[in-house]
Amino acid sequence: MKTDSGDTAWLLVSTALVLFMTPGLALFYGGMVRRKNVLATLMHSFAAIPLVTLQWLLVGYTLAFGPSHGGLIGGFALAGLGAAAQEAHGTVLGLAFCAFQMMFAVITPALIAGAFAERMKFSAYAIFVFVWSTLVYDPVAHWVWAEKGWLAQMGALDFAGGTVVHLAAGISALVCAVVLGKRAGYPHERHVPHNLTMTLLGAGILWFGWFGFNAGSALGSNALAALALVDTHIAAAAGAVAWIAVEWAQRGKPTALGVASGLVAGLVGITPAAGFVPPWAAAVIGAAAGAVCYFAVISKERLGYDDSLDAFGVHGVGGALGAILTGVFAQKALNPDGGHDGLLAGNAGQMVPQLVGVVAVGAYAAVVTFVILKVIDKVVGLRVAVADEREGLDSTEHGEQGYAL
Repeated sequence: MKTDSGDTAWLLVSTALVLFMTPGLALFYGGMVRRKNVLATLMHSFAAIPLVTLQWLLVGYTLAFGPSHGGLIGGFALAGLGAAAQEAHGTVLGLAFCAFQMMFAVITPALIAGAFAERMKFSAYAIFVFVWSTLVYDPVAHWVWAEKGWLAQMGALDFAGGTVVHLAAGISALVCAVVLGKRAGYPHERHVPHNLTMTLLGAGILWFGWFGFNAGSALGSNALAALALVDTHIAAAAGAVAWIAVEWAQRGKPTALGVASGLVAGLVGITPAAGFVPPWAAAVIGAAAGAVCYFAVISKERLGYDDSLDAFGVHGVGGALGAILTGVFAQKALNPDGGHDGLLAGNAGQMVPQLVGVVAVGAYAAVVTFVILKVIDKVVGLRVAVADEREGLDSTEHGEQGYAL
């Protein structure tokens, strides 16, 4: 198929939008921690950019999108990206597709950092990012998005990363929170966000960048990209409204943090469905994600785990819910080349690959993440000392202060 300059241009713009999401995530997470940990938290997102970029160059892209070995993993034919520059991917240049997918790989482990904010060693985090990307993200991306991946062959639908990005990261976040244990003093001491204006700014950047995340996944400047963009925006709005409505009813006041969390929950929920469902269904999915993720987040204290910034409650739960609802609302007519009809369109069988994908990706991510953490703990240790945690990771891990006035 001949490459198209317009499609390639849109993909390059989308690549930049998705990269911008990672600094947005840094602000989103950074505002929710205490001021003594703001730089350490920002570092989790910013450090993921160079670490995963180099991993993608060396082995990441070829493991995710190289020639398939049994539908489980790619080979090494594209290592170093030399071959990627020579090939086309549909109507876009192969290297443009590679760069676009790189930005997905960058933000995914950064999402996990929300679960262990304020207590993990930076050395352990750096190792974790590189190893997790290689052993969890790359194989899962191959299963779902490579042409001969086993979940792709089964017919699982994931337009832009509900299972590959959000479910894998969210489940891994839960494992991290459990393995590392609770923050010092949690839940008896209050761990109040130090700068919600920063969090709201980060949420706005994420919303903006998500248009590249989802609409860019159409891999062209076309009607499918327009559908994905509209669905994305509607779901974010519905998620924000649903979250603050439930919060208002439960707690008596709508909060700024609730608006930010709800819109992100809506964005997570629509990510697997954005190119497969009509706008009215996007509103339903976004609202469902906002409400369900709200209850998932407020349940963590009762369930006894400390997911610092609600990575599992929003991304794990929202990703799983979105993947399942994709199987309910999908319409092949909206995406004739890559879609299938869902349950409401008369194809109940589509629920099988959706559920298999959720279970398989969740179980694989949980087991491998657990093993990775245990090995890293033996090698360099996972947690900072209690005294360092009390002082704050900005000074003890990085020798800096976020606010020196």
